[in-house]
Amino acid sequence: MGKGYYISKPLAITVVLLAAVAIITIIALSIVYSKEKAKNELKLNNGTTSPVPPTKPPSNEPWDKYRLPDKLSPIYYNVTLWPQLTMDSQGMYIFTGESGVAFTCVRETDLILIHCHKLNLTFFEGRHAKLIGMNNTKAPAIRKTWFQEETQYLVIQLKGTLKPGMVYWLYAEFRGELADDLEGFYRSEYEEDGVKKVLAITQMQATSARKAFPCFDEPAMKAIFQITLIHMPGTIALSNSRDLGSESLKMRDQDVIRTRFEPTKRMSTYLVAFIVCEFTYTSKQKDDMDVMVRIWARKNAIEEGQGDYALRITQPILEFFEKYYNTSYPLSKSDQIALPDFNAGAMENWGLITYRETALLFDPQTSANGNKQRIVTVVAHELAHMWFGNLVTLKWWNDLWLNEGFASYVEYLGADYAEPTWNMKDQIVLYDIYRAFAVDSLVSSHPLSCNEEEVNTPAEITQMFDTISYSKGAAVLRMLSQFLTEPVFVKGLSTYLNQFAFASSTYSDLWDHLQKAVDKTPSLKLQHSVHDIMNRWILQMGFPVITIDTQIGNVSQKHFLLEPNSVVERPSPFNYEWYVPIKWMKSGVEQEQLWLFQKSATYKPLKARKGEWVLANLNVSGYYRVNYDLENWEALLNQLTTNHQKIPVINRAQILDDAFTLARASIININLALRVTKYLSKEREYIPWEAALRSLNSLFNVFERNEVYGPMQAYLRKQVKPLFDHFTSVTSNWTTVPAGHTDQFTQIIALSLACSTGVQGCRDLTKHWFSQWMQDPEHNRIHPNLRSTVYCNAVAEGGVEEWDFCWKMFKKATVAAEAVKLRSALSCTNQPWLLNRFLEYTLDPEKIRKQDATSTIGSIAYNVVGQPLAWDFIRSRWEYLFKVYGTGSFGFARLINDITAKFCTPFELHQLKQFQKDNADVGFGSASKALQQAIEKTTARIKWLAENKEPVLKWFLSETM
Repeated sequence: MGKGYYISKPLAITVVLLAAVAIITIIALSIVYSKEKAKNELKLNNGTTSPVPPTKPPSNEPWDKYRLPDKLSPIYYNVTLWPQLTMDSQGMYIFTGESGVAFTCVRETDLILIHCHKLNLTFFEGRHAKLIGMNNTKAPAIRKTWFQEETQYLVIQLKGTLKPGMVYWLYAEFRGELADDLEGFYRSEYEEDGVKKVLAITQMQATSARKAFPCFDEPAMKAIFQITLIHMPGTIALSNSRDLGSESLKMRDQDVIRTRFEPTKRMSTYLVAFIVCEFTYTSKQKDDMDVMVRIWARKNAIEEGQGDYALRITQPILEFFEKYYNTSYPLSKSDQIALPDFNAGAMENWGLITYRETALLFDPQTSANGNKQRIVTVVAHELAHMWFGNLVTLKWWNDLWLNEGFASYVEYLGADYAEPTWNMKDQIVLYDIYRAFAVDSLVSSHPLSCNEEEVNTPAEITQMFDTISYSKGAAVLRMLSQFLTEPVFVKGLSTYLNQFAFASSTYSDLWDHLQKAVDKTPSLKLQHSVHDIMNRWILQMGFPVITIDTQIGNVSQKHFLLEPNSVVERPSPFNYEWYVPIKWMKSGVEQEQLWLFQKSATYKPLKARKGEWVLANLNVSGYYRVNYDLENWEALLNQLTTNHQKIPVINRAQILDDAFTLARASIININLALRVTKYLSKEREYIPWEAALRSLNSLFNVFERNEVYGPMQAYLRKQVKPLFDHFTSVTSNWTTVPAGHTDQFTQIIALSLACSTGVQGCRDLTKHWFSQWMQDPEHNRIHPNLRSTVYCNAVAEGGVEEWDFCWKMFKKATVAAEAVKLRSALSCTNQPWLLNRFLEYTLDPEKIRKQDATSTIGSIAYNVVGQPLAWDFIRSRWEYLFKVYGTGSFGFARLINDITAKFCTPFELHQLKQFQKDNADVGFGSASKALQQAIEKTTARIKWLAENKEPVLKWFLSETM
């Protein structure tokens, strides 16, 4: 993370003592400040602020660099904020505030740089802040102050120097806009019982704390925060720690409430959170300790019980992680709050986790089984961060993968503990490993951990929040835990968390502790160290394809690329070779694990006799793909055809996904991959079917607009009909849902694929259900699990009447999960004018919330009719979209992926490159890498389509005659 410094235990104790002294001193100084505050109250009230000078040209000066110098170290912040939840006379929502930070001088300097962005600071004797020495230290006078807009600093030049080891206090007063931009300290609006409500909320990650108060806004710059919030009667205030109580008083002729909060633990600025709202909560006290657990949301949502499921699972998940980490939950409370407007899915603010409503609220009457699974995994992900990420934080954003990859791995363990019958641990293969493979097979991918110098600007930092950091991070950490064994893995985690608690670290520190755990486990023999093995997986991008020749027992590795002839420009410290753990079986019997430490090797046990088959990467425990000699592929296909259940469920999915991906890379023949799907008519398990659909989706993307599409549909109709008939039988003609958790997901696949391929009776069924609802809007009898499919099919088959009804129900929806289903269905229409109208709605926050705009455009682009409309739309409005979403939106990169997913012609590639040129002056911000990847993927699709269109068409025709 940040360009920090190691803090030893003795120094840590000293810092804590200094913090205590600082608190006492601050209280004493408050008397002195009170007179000064009174003088400045009028200034703050009238908005008298400093003008912002023009940005200076780049230089080698410290204020023109994006990273803070390592000369100052914050100890303690005291922040008071007053958000106004009503418009002022200029039609704006504003907040006022005052903040102070006690910091230690580490190295002598005559300069203070502190992050401050979009805040108007009050003048003190012509300067933007006041500097005071603490503990009888004399502070130098301020020579000059100004804002450096590009690097987002308040620059304070001093007449003298700050002395090493001395503690100083920097104080500022300011005003800011409580905008609806979903960043920093912002506002959200909703309607409840016909009344418009406004709340003030925060989203600081990654670089937005500076928009709320001046701060040293880097993750390694940890400090203690004491927050005070001033708010109107009838509202409540929340922050990271428990409140110390509230008092009523009058300020600026207004009746207000002042709520003070306990000092936080030592933490990073991006984890600071505070909220003022009219919400209520449901709560539970943990039985074995004094930890208060509360779920907050809109009053109606809590009264309807939508927070009950999250409350039920939070306690067991916390208990699981306490045991897993062998470390008690670090705080005295765990607040989780569902917000109407929130850009990310959720945010792990320490003690006050914020969520989209869809990620926390569950209504049994309208929410689907999938909504419940999303809640348990997101809650587990965020609670995992309370230790890994919050208690111990990475020093700089170039190592974000360790925070997010770790949480993305253990979320499945926490969810499995809370819902033990759901088979959650296996689903990481679908939702993370295969997602990572898709991006990491491109030359425009990047290593998990890159040099700090590659990640500087806010846009570059935001780009790190991608599939590689989350999903590949999860995959390689899962692989690590598998070959170390979970007991050894968690033993190393525990000592790591204990040593670096309330501090920051790097990935190599974790490797050190895992190696110590290995050294203390005599039964675990590793030929190479944890560092040597894992650095090959995190310091070079990509992954290998392992090729096994079962005729001679040879195994080899090669860097897998979707386009094998691509030029890899990024150098690798390991020449794109990996140390590969290979779990495998022979004809259904698991064998002893092998390691591949070089390009190729021969292992006699891999040699197969006639009638035997070899299956490598058992349960997809390793982060690599597998190819075989043709004889072994044929043996596996024969096994799938005769008795597919002899191959583990996850590996049936693996065979499908590997085969199609290897065919897309021209490593195996596409006919071989297509033949794997023939067994699907017998398959009833969710994971293989989902893997098959994702693999076939790549074919849909390239064939949806040409003559292959019809025969492909006919073939898939034949394959899915037995599954559709199966569920027709076991659900009493679709009147019930299966009992099993994943069986309910398979039922959805059966209905969706059957309707999209034209299985007789399917579309009539969905039209009938939707028509019944239109006739009686107050009673929706469609099962929540099936609503997404039913709504989409009905809107696609219908016209303006169905679309308008769906829009009306969307605007009336009071459950966020139901609103998402309806919003998605609106993009399914085949009427271009309706799709264009819907695209225009994304520009109006009154119609489509800003948090949902980019995903709505992406959903329209998924529709073959809507794709060219969406492409034209973003090209014509790129400047606006970039301004609103380009730097801080985590979904902005996904917009590029969604829009270009079907690009497969030279003309579309030309358009894409022209789009890149035309908007070079505007920029692409957090979507820059996504644009590079879109160009690469489009190029690969064009080449693949030219080589494979005819054989694919012939194969589908032969199978449907």
